Amino acid sequence: MTMVRSSFLGLLLIPLLGCEMEEGAGPIHPGVEAVFADLDRDDAPGAAVGVLLNGEVVHRAGYGIADMDHGIPITPETVFDIASISKQFGAMAALLLEGEGLIDLDADARSYVPELPDFEGMITPRHLVHHTSGIRDWPHSMMLGGVTYTDVISFEQILRMLYQQEDLDFPPGSEYSYSNTGYNLLARIIEVQSGESFREFTDERIFEPLGMSNTHFSDNHLEIVPGRAESYAPDEEGAYQRVLNQLTALASSSLNTSIDDFLVWMRNYETGQIGGEETLEGMLVQGVLNDGEVLSYAYGLTRGEYRGLPTFGHGGSWAGFRTNFVRFPEQNLSVAVFCNVSDCDPAGRARSVAEVFLEAEMIPALDRDSQQQEQEPVTLSLAQLREYEGWYRSAELDSSYEVVADEGKLTALHWRNRRANLTPIGNDEFRGDAPWLPLVRFTRDVSGRLNAFTATGSRVRNMVFERRRP
Repeated sequence: MTMVRSSFLGLLLIPLLGCEMEEGAGPIHPGVEAVFADLDRDDAPGAAVGVLLNGEVVHRAGYGIADMDHGIPITPETVFDIASISKQFGAMAALLLEGEGLIDLDADARSYVPELPDFEGMITPRHLVHHTSGIRDWPHSMMLGGVTYTDVISFEQILRMLYQQEDLDFPPGSEYSYSNTGYNLLARIIEVQSGESFREFTDERIFEPLGMSNTHFSDNHLEIVPGRAESYAPDEEGAYQRVLNQLTALASSSLNTSIDDFLVWMRNYETGQIGGEETLEGMLVQGVLNDGEVLSYAYGLTRGEYRGLPTFGHGGSWAGFRTNFVRFPEQNLSVAVFCNVSDCDPAGRARSVAEVFLEAEMIPALDRDSQQQEQEPVTLSLAQLREYEGWYRSAELDSSYEVVADEGKLTALHWRNRRANLTPIGNDEFRGDAPWLPLVRFTRDVSGRLNAFTATGSRVRNMVFERRRP
C-alpha cells in the first residue's frame, strides 16, 4: 500500500537556521524520493532521511510506520535511537573538556576512574576514542556470558563488567579493535571531570545551545519519549515483530534524536557553533598506533572515501534500528538515514542519495566480489570429541558452558543462549555457528590435559573459560 504524501517536483531549498522547519515532509527531491520508494508504505516500518547541501536542507522526509501497533507514520520529527552514530557526541564532549583543561587525553584513565583495573599498560582517553585500548567490547562479552540484546542493559552494568575484566585483548595503542566499552568509560570520565551526569553535560553543552529539543542520551530505559519510533525485524515468514530496546549505553550508543534535530547537528560541521573550528578539526584527527600506522577512525567518526570523494561519518545498529550518517566535506553534502527496521541498509541508501547530487564528480562504480576462504573442517572420532567434554567457566563473565560431544561435532550449552555447534577445523580448534562463539580454541597443561578453552570473536579475544569438571 502506498502512503499519500505531498511532494515538490523541483529542488527546493530551506535555510536550516533562522526559521522553523515546516511540519511534515519537505522539501522533497525526486531523486532522493526514488531511493526510498520501496519504504513508502503504511503497512511496514521504514526510515527518515535528511539531506543538507551547501548549508540548505534539500530533502527531509519520512517513509513507513514508526509504531506498527498504532499505525503512526514516520516523519522528520520522529525520534530514533541512532545507535553508534552517538559516538561523535561523546568524542565532542571529551574535546570540549580538554579545551577547558579538565581532561588530558594522554593521561592514565585510572587517574579519573580508579575502579578501572590496573591492566598491564596504561590506557588513556585517547585510546578509548580511537578504539585502541584493548578493552573488550561489551556486546560480545555479554552475549558470551548469556545476556541477550533484548535484556535490560544499563550503563552501570556495563561499567561493572569492565571493572571485572582481567586482562586486555592487546597492549594499549598496539592495535585497533572496535570497543563500545571504551566509549562508555569515556562517558564516565566526562561525568567525573564535569561534575554532571553525561546526559546533563551533553544537554547543556551541545543539544540545548543548538536547539536540538528532541535529542538526549537515554539514561532510563523506562522513560517516556514522545514521538519515538519502535524498532522491528522481519521474522521467517516476512512479517514484522518488535525488537525490544532496553539499552542505556552512554556515549557509545543510546542517543535519541530526530532527522530534524540531526540536520542542525550536520550544519554544525559547517558553522562550528559548538566547538569552533579548532575542535571540529580535532574531531577529524585520525588515531595512530604505536608503530606509526594511521587509522581511519578519528573522534567518533570514520574517515574514508566513496567513489573517489573524501568522506567522514558513522553507522549504527542496535535492536531493529539501523542508521547512517555520511558527509562529503569537499562538496559540502551531508546525508542522514535513520531506519526502524533491521533490513533497511541505511549505508547503501545514504550512498545512493549522495550519488543523486554528486554523480558527475564521482569515479565510475566498480563491482567487487571478494570471497573469504574458510578453513575446511576436519574429522574427529566420537572418542576424540568426548575428550573435550566438561564444564568450562569464565570468572570474568561469571558464566559457564557445558561442552558435550554429539554426531561428529561438539555442542556448547549455556542456560540462556541457544546451543552453539562447534565444528573441528584444526588441532584443538573449532569453528562455532553462533555469533558469540565464532572461534573456540582448547588449551592444555604441560601434561597435555585439557584445562580451558578461549573464545575469540571480532571484538573479544581469548576470553578464558577454565575447565571445572571433565
